[in-house]
Amino acid sequence: MNSTEPGARLGPVLCVVGARPNFMKMAPILRALAAHQPAIPMLLVHTGQHYDKDMSDRLFEDLRLPRPDINLEVGSASHAVQTAEVMRRFEPLIDTHQPSCVVVVGDVNSTLACTLVAVKKGVPVAHVEAGLRSYDRAMPEEINRILTDQVADRLYTTERSAQDNLAREGISAERVCFAGNVMIDSVVFGRSHARNPAQTLKACGVAPSVLDHPRGYGVVTLHRPSNVDHPETLRALLQVLAEVASRLPLVFALHPRTRGNIEKFDGASLIDPARMVLLPPQGYLEMLGLMAGATVVLTDSGGLQEETTALGVPCLTLRENTERPITVSQGTNILVGRDRKAILQGVDDILGGQGKRGRVPELWDGHAAERIAADLWQWLTARAAQTPRA
Repeated sequence: MNSTEPGARLGPVLCVVGARPNFMKMAPILRALAAHQPAIPMLLVHTGQHYDKDMSDRLFEDLRLPRPDINLEVGSASHAVQTAEVMRRFEPLIDTHQPSCVVVVGDVNSTLACTLVAVKKGVPVAHVEAGLRSYDRAMPEEINRILTDQVADRLYTTERSAQDNLAREGISAERVCFAGNVMIDSVVFGRSHARNPAQTLKACGVAPSVLDHPRGYGVVTLHRPSNVDHPETLRALLQVLAEVASRLPLVFALHPRTRGNIEKFDGASLIDPARMVLLPPQGYLEMLGLMAGATVVLTDSGGLQEETTALGVPCLTLRENTERPITVSQGTNILVGRDRKAILQGVDDILGGQGKRGRVPELWDGHAAERIAADLWQWLTARAAQTPRA
């Protein structure tokens, strides 16, 4: 590249990950930045918000993510302490590397923390998965989403309704680019490498015969504090899941917090191990294989709502709201909350052949990251051309 071209003056793009959902979104972006002509310089920053090997290191392996260039090793803490510590440790990176841009994904504490540092230092921020709203401000993620979108410079959306949300919040359409869903890029990339469900169970010391039920099997994940941090709520959900397990066996991949609370709240007595298989946290390819083969997925995860829609697998979301409404309006997702009758009716409908078929939404085609890389290059070089040299 000629040194007089605007791109020659670009510093590296700092790409931030911090928690499990970020990894699936960032992996295709890194590949697209590297494959872009010319390649876009980048550094991968892992804040260390999630540090358990099963929930972090294995995902790097499964998604073919490069090892992080920088790991801030923040670890777990309260929302305030964790956000502040990410900010404190991220700020020196801005001074050292003089990035052209910071790319953040999703809605975790690291997303907001690194955004705040960058904008206060005059560094532009690109937010991937912008504009999603649950309209439930009791969710910490909702606060992170709203604040990040307000101050980010370039906003990449996964569905058209997200731009409507941003417009209602006073964000100019010029800042927004509808790129599609990078989470689905990872589904498309990983589908051919997904682990066989029987092999996953064998690796966990579980007889795979549970998968041979005539009605198939269901997959369960629970991790949101509103579902697992209160004894009455968690026990009630376990009781409903036991009723579901009387209809078809369940494979329950346990988040560490959920496992701890089941033990703490004496929930283990509600679980029939012959009907509900408890697994440790699984890698991305293991979960992808389990979901792809499932009759139904019951979850409170936003990412799984999207993945099941892409896979065409019925999903019952154990929440009252979702920040991904397109999975309900176009996909395979049904919101059932924690209502026993709604959950059981949803399962019975699916087993009776009445489950939602849905369709794959617009631009959920495996190429969202390529569109982001192309737009990011154009946007950054245009900014560089307008910025006088120091």
